[in-house]
Amino acid sequence: MKKIFKKIIVSILTLEARLVLKKYKPKIVAVTGSVGKTTAKDSIYTVLSASFFVRKSEKSFNSEIGVPLSVLGCQNGGNNPAIWFKDIFEGLLLILFKNHYPKWLVLEVGADHPGDIVNIARWLKPDIAVITRFAEIPAHVEFFSSPKDIIKEKKQLAKYLKKDGFLILNYDDEDVLSMKNEFNKKTVTYGLNEGADVMGSNTGVLYENNKASGVTFKANHKGSCVPVNTKGILGITHIYPALAAIAVGSTQGLNVVEMSQSLSGEHKAQPGRMRLIDGIKDSLIIDDSYNSSPLAVQTALETLSEIETNGRKIAVLGDMMELGKYTVDSHKKIGELSAGICDILVTVGVRSKDTAKGALGKKMTKKNVIEFEDSKKAGEYLKKIIEKGDVILVKGSRWAMRMEKTVEEIMAEPERADKLLVR
Repeated sequence: MKKIFKKIIVSILTLEARLVLKKYKPKIVAVTGSVGKTTAKDSIYTVLSASFFVRKSEKSFNSEIGVPLSVLGCQNGGNNPAIWFKDIFEGLLLILFKNHYPKWLVLEVGADHPGDIVNIARWLKPDIAVITRFAEIPAHVEFFSSPKDIIKEKKQLAKYLKKDGFLILNYDDEDVLSMKNEFNKKTVTYGLNEGADVMGSNTGVLYENNKASGVTFKANHKGSCVPVNTKGILGITHIYPALAAIAVGSTQGLNVVEMSQSLSGEHKAQPGRMRLIDGIKDSLIIDDSYNSSPLAVQTALETLSEIETNGRKIAVLGDMMELGKYTVDSHKKIGELSAGICDILVTVGVRSKDTAKGALGKKMTKKNVIEFEDSKKAGEYLKKIIEKGDVILVKGSRWAMRMEKTVEEIMAEPERADKLLVR
């Protein structure tokens, strides 16, 4: 019965969303990829909203129900029929009466199952499609025949791009860049490698009071080279989205200096995405608890390795979900990588026992590899061992592992948890 109800709601809201788009004709930026969709969406919103009236997807509204809700500006009703009927009513009001509707929509489009992208893209028909990055073993791979099928699915977004639309591609990802020749579209590339239309360089970590405090890099575009300094976040996972945002802005003739100023001053990353949080005993937490996949963990660990600190480097890694037959091998490889970066590895969950095995196989000592099945208990343990100057990376799949519970146990101001953590 619930499935039938959901199907009916999705059909109604999708129809309303299509009628709203037809009536108000907003410009649409659609973002997809295996890694960095939400962060790219937020960065693009930051850049465009400085010049236009823009709405973005809330949180990770990227599904068959999330995208129509974003178009309509409504909330997810969950298990509350009253909210769903309210959403439908608000959609009708948008259609029947003139409304002050956004000129731009920045929407995230995901693919949990085969056909998801096509079902959305064929009616969304974006003006700009942004492809972030693909992964060797992406999240949700268990629902597809192979990782290549996920890539094929996500490429469909470009197929439904408007005739005069722009394709924004990650220059550093070969599978993404191949779309430049595959689709006959106006293309702007971004990346850190020489040859990208929007190229990042001089990447680094900002420090304040001997603590990492943000990321810094330079954005190069058509002869201009401008600095971007973003506080409160770390990692290349925030540099690529910023470059993607500048690439999108460049298609609309926005000034690169003004875009860099927006990213440096106004941009705020969502909770749980490489956010920096003060920890107990003058430690520093890298909160990446929103979700997890092999490529995302690898990137987070590489960021941890780059940080300068007088303390220890601790990684708290929870299970990565929906990897199917790749589960054991993926966790083991993450453990092997961790062994060369971390002083202490804390694993959380049944699947992460293979992460611990991978680290031990690389000669990490047993006393420095600690296993838990519960994220809160992992946090309680960390409370006892954290020392001044320690940097703690926390990451794991969102709904299954709830790694924000670990962060809450060790943050310096737990009373601010509702504001700072994933909820």
